[in-house]
Amino acid sequence: MTPEHILSLTDEEMRQCQISRQKTRYLRALSDAVHNGQLNLGSLSDQDEQEIRTQLTRIPGIGIWTSDIYLMFCLQVRDIFPMGDIAIINAVKTLTGLSGKDDLLHRSRDWQPLRSLASFYLWHYYLRSHNRPPSP
Repeated sequence: MTPEHILSLTDEEMRQCQISRQKTRYLRALSDAVHNGQLNLGSLSDQDEQEIRTQLTRIPGIGIWTSDIYLMFCLQVRDIFPMGDIAIINAVKTLTGLSGKDDLLHRSRDWQPLRSLASFYLWHYYLRSHNRPPSP
């Protein structure tokens, strides 16, 4: 898939791919930003985390959680704790008994500078505890 290909799809073709109207809007906004040079994915790795977050969240449909996941998976940043991820938050709550956002954030500081690794373990724990084995 390229931005140009996504931009060429009709609403009906998007629906046939099980993409909702809102997700269609978001995919087109991202594709348009890449296509028009407003977002250069290749240069993001040369920028600091805050600038990457700023550039990504300018695009409709991309928020803090999406930028955290992009940093973790695409740019392999080692110290990301995605506070917006329900599975991770629920895993920390189950394992520690903590519940407040500030308490969770404070606990995550114990895992610096490898909070991304901690997040992967927490996802694994969450999936296993819900009888959903992680994909290989």
